[in-house]
Amino acid sequence: MKIKSLLLLTLFISIAVFSQEDKQKKVVNKGKFFVYWGWNWSGYSGSDIHFKGNNYDFTLRDVQAQDTPSKFSFSKYFGITNLTKPQTNARIGYFFKENYTISIGVDHMKYVVNNDQFVNIDGEISLGNNTYNGVYTGQEVQLTEDFLRLEHTDGLNYINVQLYRFDDISRWFGLYSESFQINLTEGFGAGILYPKTDTTLLGQERHDDYHISGFGLSAGVGLNITFLKHFFIQADLKAGYINMPNVKISTNASDSASQDFFFLQNNILIGGKFRL
Repeated sequence: MKIKSLLLLTLFISIAVFSQEDKQKKVVNKGKFFVYWGWNWSGYSGSDIHFKGNNYDFTLRDVQAQDTPSKFSFSKYFGITNLTKPQTNARIGYFFKENYTISIGVDHMKYVVNNDQFVNIDGEISLGNNTYNGVYTGQEVQLTEDFLRLEHTDGLNYINVQLYRFDDISRWFGLYSESFQINLTEGFGAGILYPKTDTTLLGQERHDDYHISGFGLSAGVGLNITFLKHFFIQADLKAGYINMPNVKISTNASDSASQDFFFLQNNILIGGKFRL
């Protein structure tokens, strides 16, 4: 009986001690700010692109596009003068609750319509003596250099606000440390698209300018590894929808394009958490 009592007392003391240690080692995030910088690799769904101007009104169906990630080099990915050359992500945020963050950031993606692909076209073109003049009802056309070159490469800038949840899952792996945590993060975002669109359409003058063109919605999940209390690396997977009803394609205000598509981002991020 005495032995059982002693064992129960020992067990009770052990639970109390470990509980106290857990309290001591619990990381408190509420009230912290965080910043990160990183790089993305993106993929896009097909998109119907509608072009409208004084002498044309037509739609290209299921246009395919891709991103253009820079080939890795230390100077290109970490050099101060090359910050916007890779596809990048930058963000600053705040833990307004222990497990919730709000943040604002820029996803600097790049979107390039695949050159010389064949697509179907509907609509009308009547540009003087242009080779492509005519009425189209689903015919196939090749996007050669004299027909279309279109890219958002400087870039497809998604400026967005995110609401994310942040959970420490270190205990799943038997880790109990203030200096090293494994965290799961997931949430939603919404924002505007501010691309720099480089366009040459039907042999007209090239246009390349920044403009607000539409909106985006996104959702993501990530794995965050925090070390030395303040620093972290994070891998994110983000999916979203982009709708751009007002893409500027020339200096003429009557000329515009519109498109919408889905995207998928893979992100590698580095950053830090701190209190002011």
